[in-house]
Amino acid sequence: MAPTANERVLHPISTAELERRWTAARRIMRDAGLDAIIAQSVNNQSGCGYFRWLTDNPNPGSNPQTVIFPADGLMTIVQQGPSGRGRATDGVTAPDRGVGKRVFSPSYPSVQYTGGYDADIVAREIRTAGFRRIGFACPATWYHTFGLRLADQLKGIALEDCTDAIDRVKSVKSAEEVDIMRRSCAVQDEVMRRVAGHIRPGMKDFEVYAFAQYQCQLLGSEGGLFLGSSGTPGDDPAAYRPRSQMGREIRKGDAFMLLIENSGPGGYYTEIARPFIFGKAPQTMKDMVQMIVEAQQATVRRLKPGASFPEILSAHNEFMRVSGRHPEERLYSHSQGYDLVERPLVRNDETGMKVEANMVFACHPEVNTPKEFMTICDNFLVNADGTQERLHTTPQEYFEL
Repeated sequence: MAPTANERVLHPISTAELERRWTAARRIMRDAGLDAIIAQSVNNQSGCGYFRWLTDNPNPGSNPQTVIFPADGLMTIVQQGPSGRGRATDGVTAPDRGVGKRVFSPSYPSVQYTGGYDADIVAREIRTAGFRRIGFACPATWYHTFGLRLADQLKGIALEDCTDAIDRVKSVKSAEEVDIMRRSCAVQDEVMRRVAGHIRPGMKDFEVYAFAQYQCQLLGSEGGLFLGSSGTPGDDPAAYRPRSQMGREIRKGDAFMLLIENSGPGGYYTEIARPFIFGKAPQTMKDMVQMIVEAQQATVRRLKPGASFPEILSAHNEFMRVSGRHPEERLYSHSQGYDLVERPLVRNDETGMKVEANMVFACHPEVNTPKEFMTICDNFLVNADGTQERLHTTPQEYFEL
């Protein structure tokens, strides 16, 4: 007997959770007078969580997938496939829960002349349905020609960016979502333990990351990034480097930085980073780790419902100044979910949202100079009583191997 669609779907979200999201989205639509919301996904790592939040469908590659989510009735998905073809779906069986139709187009972001194909289909579906007011979910994540063509094809129809309202809903995690994120953290903790038992001098940096990625996949990871490198403490620091710069061979006495920022079973992102040392850690490294952990804890203690993100950043920069270190000029703490980085962000420009209970934040302060690099990264759940729970269990220290 051929497997059913449900048997083929790994770690689906519950139908009850999907219905919770649909109800919330339709409440937003009712308040704004919207007939439908459009969301698009062009990868499964960052910026496309809006599509999956509505559909529980990840994007397996970089080809666009677009959803039309109506105020009433089933969704329509436009995705890569044979030109002019479509398929009715039952709206019940995963991966088609809430989806009534899939329409196909052989379009690719790398092929310029196909850039309007998906937009033409979406516009046609919207006009056929008689929709007069359309909401956009995070159009910054759409590919450029899609957005241009869609706006041109929908002249005469009111268009409204509803991203902020959706952000306020999806940034606060349900009990089911928190449980999924706990599992993501548990996978990363286990992979850190396995890497500590596997890594050794003589290996190339990329071999360590290949091992970490493989172990994550075996434990249910769906995708993500693995960054870092080896280096000589005090000279050539072990810092975040991409796969193309992982050709160095690890030597005895080296430090090694491992960052795992991937999605676990169910597609929710968390991230963890820890330093390794092959031999005895120098005192300077011990001191930096201690300071970074204290900086992280100082920020996390301020993640209380109602807190202001610019004020949290200001307090962090004052901590770094008193510690004799540089202020933060990048993103060092942020929420996560279906996206590696999602709102809210601990930044000066995050003025539209405040901390709320059941938000989950990654926090990764760092020291980064030409001769030094150090960070510790973990995920934290904000509780309604103003406390915070660290979701990772890996000790907040270096691995001395």
